[in-house]
Amino acid sequence: MTDTDVSALLGADGPFARELPNFAPRAAQQAMAQAVQHAIAERETLIAEAGTGTGKTYAYLVPALLSGDRVIVSTGTKALQDQLFFRDLPKVRSVLGARLKTALLKGRANYLCLYRLDQTVREGASFDRTQASQLAAIRSWSARTRHGDRMELAEVPEESPMWPRVTSTPENCLGVECPFYDDCHVVKARREAQEADLVVVNHHLLFADLALKQEGFGEILPGAQAFILDEAHQIPELAGQFFSQSISARQLSELAQDALGECNGITGAIGLVLEPVEALQEAIRKLRLAMDVLPERGPFHALESASAIRDALHDVRELLAALTDVLASQAERSRGFTNAHERAANFSERLDRIVEQANEQDVRWYETFPRGFALHATPLDLAAPLRTLRERTQAAWIHTSATLSVAGNFDHFARQLGLDDPQTLTLESPFDYARQALCYLPPGLPDPAMRDYTERVIDAVLPVLHTSNGRAFLLFTSHRALRRAADLLRERVPWPLFVQGTAPRHRLLEEFRASGHGVLLGAASFWEGVDVAGEALSVVVIDKLPFAAPDDPVLQARLDALEQSGINPFMGWQVPSAVIALKQGAGRLIRDVHDRGVLVLCDPRLLGKGYGKLFLASLPAMPRTRELADVQVFFEAAEA
Repeated sequence: MTDTDVSALLGADGPFARELPNFAPRAAQQAMAQAVQHAIAERETLIAEAGTGTGKTYAYLVPALLSGDRVIVSTGTKALQDQLFFRDLPKVRSVLGARLKTALLKGRANYLCLYRLDQTVREGASFDRTQASQLAAIRSWSARTRHGDRMELAEVPEESPMWPRVTSTPENCLGVECPFYDDCHVVKARREAQEADLVVVNHHLLFADLALKQEGFGEILPGAQAFILDEAHQIPELAGQFFSQSISARQLSELAQDALGECNGITGAIGLVLEPVEALQEAIRKLRLAMDVLPERGPFHALESASAIRDALHDVRELLAALTDVLASQAERSRGFTNAHERAANFSERLDRIVEQANEQDVRWYETFPRGFALHATPLDLAAPLRTLRERTQAAWIHTSATLSVAGNFDHFARQLGLDDPQTLTLESPFDYARQALCYLPPGLPDPAMRDYTERVIDAVLPVLHTSNGRAFLLFTSHRALRRAADLLRERVPWPLFVQGTAPRHRLLEEFRASGHGVLLGAASFWEGVDVAGEALSVVVIDKLPFAAPDDPVLQARLDALEQSGINPFMGWQVPSAVIALKQGAGRLIRDVHDRGVLVLCDPRLLGKGYGKLFLASLPAMPRTRELADVQVFFEAAEA
C-alpha cells in the first residue's frame, strides 16, 4: 500500500464511508494513517497527538492490518482493550476483508486458574454467604468457559475477594509442573497471541513482559515489527513501576497462606511450617503498625531513622529467611512446596536488595495502605532502560494520545521516554470548540493554598450548576477536597450526587448517565478514560491545576537530579506534567460533534502566574470569559 492508498481508504469515496453508517471522513485521521504507515514501513519512532474525535483507532488499525507485519497494539486500560478488540477491530477487519489472525491477551490475574480454584474448593474454608455463592458461580462458569476471562462472569464483581483466590500470580504459578497445565487458560491465551499477526494487550502486560525479557525469561510477545501504544501519556509512570524492584506485605502474606495450604495431606508438614508462617505474619503486622507514625509514602531513610521500624523490618527479613529454610526442606514433597520455596527465596533476595543496596541510580521509597505496605527501588531515570528495550526490538514504536504535548511541544514526553529525534505529528480535534464550548474562569477566588479554598470553589460553581441544571463533573486534585465538596453540596443541591468511593467507577458512571441531571465528583481516576457523550454531561469543573503531590519521593528525587543537571525542575518537569493532566481532565467535556459544554477552571494561577499561559495555550481554542452572565447566555442558546 502507498501513502495515498491508505488515506483514500478512509476518504469520502473509500470503503469505510460506503460500508459503515455514521462514518465521517476526516483529514486528520487520514494524515495520521499515512504517518503510522510510514513509521511501520521505515521502523521509525513516531509521536502522534490526536485531538478528541480524530478517530485515531482506525488511523492506526488500518495501516497496522495492511502492513503485513506482526503488530502489538497496547492500550491504557482493560476496558479500552476490550473495546478495541471486540468493537473496533472486527469492523476494520470486515471493511478491509483482512484475513489475519488477531488475539487478545491480558495479564494472568484476568484468567481463571484451574489449580487455584481446585485448591480453594478443597480447602473448604468457611466463606460468608456472598462469597460462597460467588465461588459456586465461578465453579459453574469454569465448566463452560472457553477463554477463562473474568470479564465473562459479570455476576461476580471485579472487587470480589474470591478472584485473587482463583487466579494466579507470576510467583504462585506452577508452570509446566501444574496438574492442570494442558487446560490452562493463560497458556492457551499466550499460545494464541504467539501465533497472531496482531495482538491487543494493555500497557501493564506489555511492560511486565518486556521487563521479564530483560531478565532472560521467555517472551510472551514474540518479535513484533511494530508497537503501537495508545493512551501513551500513561507510559512514563507505568514504566517506572515495571523497572522497579518491589516487595509488598500482601505478597508475603499470600506466600505464608499458600505455604500453609500446601500442608494439606502431606504428613508432618504442618508441624514444621505453622510456626515460622505465624511468626512471619505477626512480624509483618508489627512492621505495618510501626509504620503508622509515618506519612503514607516517603523516602526509605525515613524507615531507617526510626528504631522501632528498623527493628521490625529486621525481624521480617530474619523470619522470611527462616521460612525459606523450612520450605527448602519440604520442596521435594510437592509441586506447591517447590513453588513456595522458590518464591520465598526470591522475596528474601529482593527484600535484602532493596534494604541494603543504596545507589545513585535508584530511588528507594515506601508506601503504606490501610492493611499493608510496599517497599520499592525505582530507577531515577527511565530513559536509559526504555531506550535499551526499544533498540533490542528493532521495531517501529508509535506513541499516540490526545495529550502528549505542552503548547505544541513534545520535548517533555520525549525526554521521559528517552526518544531521540522522533517523528512528531499534531492533529487538531475536528470538533468546533469555538462554537461547542466555553471556558469560564470564575473571578475572586483565593490562592489554592488557603484553608477555605474548597468552600469558595463550591460558592463559585453553584450558580453554574443551577444554570446547567446539574449535568456536571467536578474534578478534584485531592480526595480530601473531594470529600469536603461532597459534604458542602449535599445540603445545597437538588440533583443526585455521585461521589467517587461510594460505588465502583463503572456503576457510578452508568447511574450518572441514567440520572440525566446528576453531579459527579471524582479525583484522579475520573480525569481520564471517562466518556459521557450527550446532554448528561454539560459542565466540567476543575478545582486546581493538577500538580503532582509534593510528597512523592520518586518525583522529589527526579526534581533534585534535574536541578543538579542545570534544568529548572518546576518549568522543566512539574509544569509540563500538570499541563498534560489538565488536558486529560478538560477532555471529558466535548466527546462528539453534537456536545456543548462549559469548562470551569477555578485556579486563579491560570491568570495570575506567568506559567498559567502555558496551560491555557495547551487547551483547545475556545472562547474564555470571567462573566457568569456569559455562561447563562451559552446555555440559553443551547436550549434555543
